Amino acid sequence: MRIKTKTNNIYGWVMLLFGSIMVVSCTPEDSFGNNGLTDTNVDASFTITPVEGQANRYVLAANTTNVIASKWNIGEGIYQGKATEEIFLPDAGTYTITHIAIGRGGSTLSSSQELVVAESDPNAGNLVVGGKFETDEDIAQWSILSISASGANWNFGSGTATITASDWNQQGIFQAIEVQGGKNYAVDMTVQGEGSVDTWFEVYVSTTAPVQGSDYAADGAKIGLNTWNGCGNAPFSGKLSQLSCAGEGNIVSFDTDATVYLVIKCGGGNVGAITIDNVELRGTN
Repeated sequence: MRIKTKTNNIYGWVMLLFGSIMVVSCTPEDSFGNNGLTDTNVDASFTITPVEGQANRYVLAANTTNVIASKWNIGEGIYQGKATEEIFLPDAGTYTITHIAIGRGGSTLSSSQELVVAESDPNAGNLVVGGKFETDEDIAQWSILSISASGANWNFGSGTATITASDWNQQGIFQAIEVQGGKNYAVDMTVQGEGSVDTWFEVYVSTTAPVQGSDYAADGAKIGLNTWNGCGNAPFSGKLSQLSCAGEGNIVSFDTDATVYLVIKCGGGNVGAITIDNVELRGTN
């Protein structure tokens, strides 16, 4: 019994000592600075290779020397990715592709390359012209739809369009777009707002042409925000298709080739500024 008891006591002391060592050795550093683990030789270089036989698709391959994780930015914000990423850029244009390499100890280094996409994807290319509101030419693609005499205004600047309204007034913007019959299209945009009261924000794609001085309501894809339905009340930011709580959905199709009108209107009792960007109408099949 004594031998067994002594052995257990010794075992207990050994385990206690081992646990203490483990606690001390696993205690995280408050800072990566000067801990001897931070890698200062991270390589952020990468290559861009077109995917053979697939238009507008590219493979981004990062150099993995001293790199333990990768983040990318292809023009839509930084996201956590892998060392090798396949991307799809459906719209013609010049893109700045950035790789952020993360090394041991949290060290980071980034590098960027410009990628020129010569042609839009024939199916998924954006049919909206000037949907980024970046230049005077972009803004000129849009027409103001005057519904109320005053009290509501769309303002363009800094790559966005912003609507403010009060006292139950409303105003819209629109443009005409040519679509193919028998094809599905998805309408979407990014929206951001501080939260509104008694407010509607509605998006239509329809063959019905807007008329100046008149309210707009038509058949066709309609998505939107509606404070009575429970969205748009609190601050929001994201894709309208994900935030929407009004309308029949963002997919629309037409029996024959047609001229359609993308109409975005907003109004209400107290509209906290609602800002839009990256307005899209894309084929889905």
